[in-house]
Amino acid sequence: MLLRYCPEKVQPKGEVSQRGTHKERNRHRGRSHLQGVDAPPGLDPLENEFISLDMVPRAACLAPLAPKPPALTASSTSSTVSTSFSLPPAPVRELPQQCLPESFGQITPLPSSFCLKAGRAVSLYRARMDNRDVILRVLRGSASPSESHQFLEFARFLGRLGPHPHLVEVLGVVSVRTPLITVTEELQQRDLLGYLWRRRQENVNLQPPRDITEKRIFIIARQVCSALEYLHNQGCLHGNVAARSVLIGGDLTAKLWGLGTSFRAHIRGTLPTGEEAGLQKWQAPELLAKKPATYSCDVWSFGILLFEMVTLGEAPFPDISVSELLQYLQRGKTVKKPASCSTNLYSLIKSCCQWRQQDRISLADLLRKLQSGEKSANDKTVLQAAQPIDIEKYLQEAGYGASYNYTVF
Repeated sequence: MLLRYCPEKVQPKGEVSQRGTHKERNRHRGRSHLQGVDAPPGLDPLENEFISLDMVPRAACLAPLAPKPPALTASSTSSTVSTSFSLPPAPVRELPQQCLPESFGQITPLPSSFCLKAGRAVSLYRARMDNRDVILRVLRGSASPSESHQFLEFARFLGRLGPHPHLVEVLGVVSVRTPLITVTEELQQRDLLGYLWRRRQENVNLQPPRDITEKRIFIIARQVCSALEYLHNQGCLHGNVAARSVLIGGDLTAKLWGLGTSFRAHIRGTLPTGEEAGLQKWQAPELLAKKPATYSCDVWSFGILLFEMVTLGEAPFPDISVSELLQYLQRGKTVKKPASCSTNLYSLIKSCCQWRQQDRISLADLLRKLQSGEKSANDKTVLQAAQPIDIEKYLQEAGYGASYNYTVF
């Protein structure tokens, strides 16, 4: 009754006024099957249509943070954090009501790659919004109510984390009409792993060198460490720190992403152990042994990330199978020093990848060492690789299943 006779009473704030009429509602309902991935090829289903976005106002960015968890010192890193996966109940950074109508333009599908994959219920698009490049995570029309709920919960999870210069920026959420969409900024170079592989190929072909020097590694590592420390101070483990989870901008600024594991841990209350394919080679020994997660698990993974960068994207522990990895580490072994790795950088890798959790460096100390190392790091010598990545060999060495589907761009 309200929708039919008093639409202004229930119209969400910021919705285009023409949608309040019964005729317009019928027109949109009739076109719903053309939206999202079901649109015919060549048709932009959102062209010239206004989308109400949940935008985080500047005031929300200034809201006080919840109390920080204990500092990650040698005495506290071993404490389990299974109860810390629930983000603080107050203040909750919920995305506000729809307020800024926007339109998307130049919408094109974003192809899946080895590191960038859409879920069964989600499609990815590249688009323009407000004169900037964005990525649209679009929920398919065939999604179940459970998948729709999870889609919006993930958006709220991202909203609660708040802004940070080295976390991917969430620009808004379309939640009052179909298709449901989460809008994030696009970083031109995409994931760090793919970027490292492309630099490796260019070096092999003797093309003009790019900015992968030891100093660049320190800069990227410092930026990622800053974002990771922020997440820990929010009471949130990342759980998937790796080159595939770092995005790189056109100016080579790094931003941490890959928060799906953290979100699932937030929902379930625990991080996955070493059972998830493709994660084992990056996981700390205690997770491989199916013990509770700690903040230091991310520190271990960060050390593996440093190894990935200095080797231009090689798989960690390439000569050790996943089934033998835990025993290998139990014998006191650790990541071998790559030929192109300086003593200073390798010492940081080892300080992260210590068997005992209490022996691992804290993120605060790690950040200080990265800042110090950046000042004296080599900025002239471009890192080289003997050969391009053999993707099938990489999948085997990294511990992915033989049936893993992949495309490399």
